Amino acid sequence: MSSTSPIDNFLGSGDALSRLQAHAGRLMRLQRQLEALLPDYMAAACKVANLKGEDLVIHVESAGLAVKLRQAVPSLLADFARAGVILRDIKVKVAVPEYRPPAPPVQERHVSESARSGLGALAASLPADSPLARALKRFVKSAG
Repeated sequence: MSSTSPIDNFLGSGDALSRLQAHAGRLMRLQRQLEALLPDYMAAACKVANLKGEDLVIHVESAGLAVKLRQAVPSLLADFARAGVILRDIKVKVAVPEYRPPAPPVQERHVSESARSGLGALAASLPADSPLARALKRFVKSAG
């Protein structure tokens, strides 16, 4: 029984990896062509997601933009064909952005005058070339 994982088998297969690399290259070329065909406001919000056979899948940022792009599919198919890319269909999907909760507010912390003075005295008592003394002096200076 083999102890290699499926990903190891995939990456070990040069043929599969070269097919994946060729597919990624096609997607990047299609993305550049799509950006050239669309108005700037649409091009920035439309991403080529995949090419399945002769069906191009495009992800968009909003439902409103998806409607506009779906209306443009017939002319896009013709434009791609003129550029030498024969597609049967373009599927437009709204890509839901990944939800990230807002970052918690940064709490401001204050260093009292007595603490700064104590740290300054400690820094002064250390050898001048001490990394700790330099760090303490920088801290006291920035906290003051």
